Parts: sequence; structure tokens; C-alpha cells
Amino acid sequence: MAQILADRRDVEFVLHEQLNVGQLAGHERYADFNRKAIDLIIGEARNLATKELLPTQTDGDRIGAHFDNGKVTTPDSFKKAWKALREGDWMATTEDPDFGGQGMPRSVAVAAADFMLAANFAFVMYASLTEGAGRLISEFGDEQQKKMFLRKLFTGEWTGTMLLTEPAAGSDVGALQTTATPNGDGTYNIVGNKIFISGGEHDLAENIIHPVLARIEGAPAGTNGISLFLVPKIWVNEDGSLGEPNDVVCTGLEEKLGIHANSTASISLGSKGKCRGLLLGGANKGMRAMFLMMNDARLMVANQALGSASAAYLYALNYARQRVQGRHLMKMLDKEAPGVPIIQHPDVRRMLMTMKVYVEAMRSLSYYLAFCFDQIATATDDEEKTRLAGIVDFLIPIAKAYASERGFDVCSLAVQVYGGYGYIREFPVEQLLRDVRITSIYEGTNGIQAMDLLGRKLGQNGGRPIIDLGEEIRRALTLAAENDRTAAIASRYEEALVKLEEVARHMGMTAMFGNLMTAAAHAHPFLEVCGDIVTGWMLTWRARVAAEALANGGAKKDQAFYEGQIKSAEYHCQVMLPVTLGKMEAILAASNVAVEICDESFGGK
Repeated sequence: MAQILADRRDVEFVLHEQLNVGQLAGHERYADFNRKAIDLIIGEARNLATKELLPTQTDGDRIGAHFDNGKVTTPDSFKKAWKALREGDWMATTEDPDFGGQGMPRSVAVAAADFMLAANFAFVMYASLTEGAGRLISEFGDEQQKKMFLRKLFTGEWTGTMLLTEPAAGSDVGALQTTATPNGDGTYNIVGNKIFISGGEHDLAENIIHPVLARIEGAPAGTNGISLFLVPKIWVNEDGSLGEPNDVVCTGLEEKLGIHANSTASISLGSKGKCRGLLLGGANKGMRAMFLMMNDARLMVANQALGSASAAYLYALNYARQRVQGRHLMKMLDKEAPGVPIIQHPDVRRMLMTMKVYVEAMRSLSYYLAFCFDQIATATDDEEKTRLAGIVDFLIPIAKAYASERGFDVCSLAVQVYGGYGYIREFPVEQLLRDVRITSIYEGTNGIQAMDLLGRKLGQNGGRPIIDLGEEIRRALTLAAENDRTAAIASRYEEALVKLEEVARHMGMTAMFGNLMTAAAHAHPFLEVCGDIVTGWMLTWRARVAAEALANGGAKKDQAFYEGQIKSAEYHCQVMLPVTLGKMEAILAASNVAVEICDESFGGK
């Protein structure tokens, strides 16, 4: 079976034709990343994903991570893949080259990750968590901490995690019970238990650096009293050498539905009273640091969902082209008619079209957000930086929640395209379906993302971010309206955008002056319709670029690709947008049934 993880032509289309990321080379920071360099990076990422990472996918699922007496082993194939990641300098692609990173634009890094996450995102998590831990140190650490930890992390010699969740403090971070007591020498004694720690223990590196959320004795209750500490598995001396084991003990691994390759660990800190940590970023300032890492993590989750959906779609597409089953619908009465590939059946085409639309929109949104970060990094105008940062903040919960749910839908449709074969282990889509399910849950459940959108992002800075986002969408629609191939699509989405703005005002007013419980009950539908309109924006943008390429006599080999972009926008506009408009009407109706029903009326006794 063809091992196509992401459509390279589509990746290049978004990078070079939709976003024109090559323009970043005009800035000193990214001077080395012209189009030729970007294409070389993407090619190398694709080769690495196909040749080194994809072969670990089945091992990761069927062998998985194994726990025995405090130690965790990963499949043998992981060691070879980890070595390839390190030798290729793929551990910290966007980070400071002075500490072992590549310093590449985030938009290029996310395109490279597109292939790798599609190959085995449970394995790649070990690297992405490591980069995230290093980014915390880079942002909040002092010079000594940077010297001690960054190069080791950014080169993959050591790995990193994030110790946040506890048995009694999952989504409610402020309820955590892990404590930190000053030792008098600049270190703290850490005592507590953490659960659901991705990559919490393994045999890929000699040391693991755990950023740990804890409360210093006497600190305020709730989130205001939380601090962040660096807790190495093996103590690190000031000169960077390794000391003694640090009373950080893995007490077990979770048996999960999917991502068996990643060691989801329970961690005991200080059970013998000898766990030391270093304060990172100041006392009682842990939440500030956590939000930095969580926002990055939420965007990575969106990328994980994209990778899974991309692979599932391409597997299903390839299968549908090869699997012969049944006669053509228009020849059903002809008993002599030959069987046809199932891609010729209308219902299969409907499923593939739905998958195509979502994968393309998810890819554009993911790359767009990364490109916004690149523009923030290179902008000289503070107002422009603020505008872009506001748009990113508003889109983060949408990207995480919407992509994870649509990614699951795409993987589910892939199983359906395969039929019975999709449900068995012989084919890859059943694993993709199991693996991608976690993306709706971790790094803040999608319900929490919806409440974040409603409670924090909608009214942030007087509502400026959503206004700026609306203006950004309208600019794209205005350009699309000037092209005959996309004018009708742009008109429909302009009407839908006006409707969404009405819904946003309704949600804000209901939350502030009406019934907060009612508003909260509709928070997830509101996030979903926001995601639908953002999807329409991305698809219309893509369609306009494709239509212009066709009008300008684009390469003959690309004609079908460009036509496919226009068809994706038409399909979403004609088939999916009417459903979105119906969901908006349901939100405006403000049904209170879910809130009013008494607990006993749910039944279950």
C-alpha cells in the first residue's frame, strides 16, 4: 500500500501560494529560509517520516511502552527513530541555534511536522514535549538554568515533560496538592503525585527534565499561589554533569484506547523526602508559564489531529481507487457490467469529499497560525504585533477543539470507506481512529476550550480580537468576490459571517447580562460554528488562489489540483454551510432544556 502521509502538493500550495512564507527570508532572522531551502526541509521531513518514523507506528501500537519496577521500555525500533531525529536536528526546529535549535520559521516547522505526526504522533510527542519544556526554560529561566538544560534538551540528549495533572486536580489546576518547601540553598523540596504524564518515563534518554506545578508552603490558595519548578529525574549539577537520582519515581503506566507508544505515566515526587527542584520564573507565577506551554501544546494537538486525518484520508483515497466492489450505479441492471473501484460510488465520493474538505481546511488553519507567529516575530510595528497576537489567541481554542473533532470525523470516515477491513488491525485506519481520539481530551478538553472562547476570548481587549479576525476574513472574501469562479462562494460566506457576528453578540450578552448557565450550555455549539466559518474562510482563500492560478495559465499538471480547490470550497458552501446556519439559529433560540432538566430526570437508576 502506498505510504503517503501528507499530500506534498497541498503542503507546498499552502506554504508558497496561499501564505507565501518565502517572504520571511526578507527578514534577517529568517534570511536562510528562502523557497529552495524550505522545499529541501520539507523533502527531508517527508523522507524521515516515511523511512524512519512510519515503521515504528505498528510497533508503538502493538508492543507499546512497558512498565516494570519503576522502569519503562519502548520498542527497539524507537531507538533507531530517536537517533534519526537527533542526527537530523529535528528536536527543536524553531529554537535558538545557539542552544542546539534550527531557528526555522514556525510555518516551515509545522509543515515538516505535518509528515512526522502523520507517521506516528505518539512517538513524536516525546520530541514535542521536550521542545516545549525547553521553551519554558528559554522564556522564563535564568542564565544558569539555560546553560544547564537547554542544549541537552534541544539536541534530544535529555527529554522533557510537563507535570500538571493530579488525581484531585485535573481541569481544576488550582486544586493541586503538590507542595514545595525551601531548602535554604536555592532548591526546593518537592512532594506530590502527578498522573497522566505523557512521556513521563522511558528509555530514550538518560535524563528527563520535569517542569512541575506546585505550591510553595504559605502561598495563596487557587491558581494565584502556583509556582513552576524544574525537577530532573537525575539531579543536574551546576556544571551540567549528572548527580544522584532525584526521588522521582514512575509508579505505573495507563492502559489506553490509543497512543500506546507514548508512556502515560503516574509520577511520585518525594516519596522518600529527597526530591529537589529549582524555581522557574518566580514564586507564584507558575500559571503565566503554564499558559505559554499550554497554548503551544494546544496548537500541537491541532497538528496531531491534522496529521492523523491527513494520513487517514490518503489511505482511504488510495484504497477507494484500488478496491473493486459492485457495478457502477448507472449500470446496476446490467448483469454483464464489470465491477468498479468503489471511488466511483456516490456515497464513497461523498465521504472522500468531506474528508478532503476538512483536511485541507485544517492544514491551512494550522499553517496560518504558525505564520502569524512568524509575522509577530518579524514585525516592527507594535500595533501589528498586538493585532496578530489577538487573532492567534482567539483562534487557539477553535484550532484545538475543532481540528480534534473534525480529525476524528475524518478517521471515522476512513474506517467507513474501508468497510469491514477498516475495523481490523490489518489496515492502518483503525489505529488512527483510536489514536486521534485523545486529541479532544488532553491539553484542556474541548468543553474547556469552548468555555475559554466564551469566557475569556470573546470579550478580550474589549472584543478587539474577534473584530480583527472578522476584518481578516472579510479581506479574503473581498478578494474572492473579484474572481468569477469564487464570487458566489464569497457572497455566501459574507452573509454567514454577518450571522456569526450576531451570534457572538448574543452569546456575549447572554453570558454577561442574561443566564450564564444557558450561555455555557451553548458554548461548544458556538465554538463549532466559529470553526465552520473559519473553515469556509480558509477554503474560499484557497479557491481564490487556485482560480487565479488557472486564469494565469498554471502548469498543466496542476490543473486538476487547482480545480479540486475550487470544488472543496463549493462543497463546503453548498452542502455544509446550510447546516452551520441551522446551528446558529439553534444557538440564537437559546434553549435552556439542558440546564433546566433536573438531575433525576436523566434516569440511569
